[in-house]
Amino acid sequence: MLAIQLPARLVVRSITSFSSTSTTAATATTLQEIAATRKGLAKVVLKKGKTQIFRDGSPMVYSGAVDRIIGRPPPKTGDIVLVADGLEKPIGWGLYNSVSMFCVRLMQLEEEATRDLNCALDMEKLLETRFDAAIELRRSLGLPSVDTTAYRLINSEVDIYFICRLSGLIIDVFGDVAVVASSAAWVEQYKSEIELHIRTMKNIKHIKWRPSIDILKEEGLDITDQTDSDSSMLSEVKVIENGICYNVSLAGQKTGFYADQRENRRLISLISKGQKVLDVFCYSGGFALNAAKGGAEYVIGIDSSSPALELAEENVRLNKFNPEKISFMRKDATEFMKEAASRQKVWDIVILDPPKLAPRRKVLQNASGMYRNLNSLAMKITKKGGLLMTCSCSGAITQSGTFLRILQGAASLAGRKITILRQAGAACDHPIDPSYPEGAYLTNYLLRVL
Repeated sequence: MLAIQLPARLVVRSITSFSSTSTTAATATTLQEIAATRKGLAKVVLKKGKTQIFRDGSPMVYSGAVDRIIGRPPPKTGDIVLVADGLEKPIGWGLYNSVSMFCVRLMQLEEEATRDLNCALDMEKLLETRFDAAIELRRSLGLPSVDTTAYRLINSEVDIYFICRLSGLIIDVFGDVAVVASSAAWVEQYKSEIELHIRTMKNIKHIKWRPSIDILKEEGLDITDQTDSDSSMLSEVKVIENGICYNVSLAGQKTGFYADQRENRRLISLISKGQKVLDVFCYSGGFALNAAKGGAEYVIGIDSSSPALELAEENVRLNKFNPEKISFMRKDATEFMKEAASRQKVWDIVILDPPKLAPRRKVLQNASGMYRNLNSLAMKITKKGGLLMTCSCSGAITQSGTFLRILQGAASLAGRKITILRQAGAACDHPIDPSYPEGAYLTNYLLRVL
């Protein structure tokens, strides 16, 4: 049986509970008092029983949770609105969208506004404060550093319990380049302010704007003709992560590099010595390269994308790894695993990191079946007593709380048993507490397969 020693879990910073009922009367009226000085500020009143999830920090108020909107004329997309419980007592404030299924993106809760009145109902001031907090947090964690120049600065909903939460905005820093992934109308509305704050960061020379066009259409925006604000039009950048060099394509998937997987990749490097490792959906080789660095006996990466595999092979050369110890193959993941299972081919460690299979709740059932089948195949080709690191980056899956049940179903389908060795948080720099799944996009389990 494979013996491993797992590193100590990253320190999870303290999480403030927003569900306390000990709020004073003065605190309870803070936003209401400030709002009274703002002419035309609308109030979005939630249905009975729908308040707690938002008090607990979920920032996306879906239209089905709204009972009524108080205000004439009604709010327009981009307007600041109060969000209130059924008694019309404000629980926070956010930005309204008249088109999106998420009619409000909560920016600050009542208790947060009480602690920082300067930001209450002031989006420009809130952006400044949240950026300062994000930069300071990463600096306190030693980022960037000599051996890591790629990291996530802003992590959208996954910053849900932290002071740098900005729903719909992801910013990854790659050396002197900041890549902005925009998936909310408010992000486009405040584009100039966001870029201004990014440019205050030391060593940032370029900004690459990566709007999620399909998602933004659902937000009521058509930005297909938008031009990049960075005149250099960079296409690639070299970075270092945990001492490994990567060539990042700025036209690649998402921001071009999965910065939120850094600590999970490092874990693979720590447990791969002498092991045979398979990296399925390897993209540009992040997990595979870490396994090679960790002294794996042999590593193979599988992906269906030729550009991704070209990057992976380039990264092997960049790091001067022995090409006889690490290789990549263009292959459909399901076909490869079925063929391997039919030949009873197994690996000591298998990494399964598929793309987002459930971008929306309406496809949750179909995606659950796809995750189950993929994991079942992965378990079949994991050596008995070996390890499977399996990942989901689908918000609908992690928010539904069904991923573990999917894995248990996959094990039953494969005729195997699994033991959870580690559950990773959603963000590499401040992993969320697993008891608070709302808003988490990335969930990783390290399993022992028997």
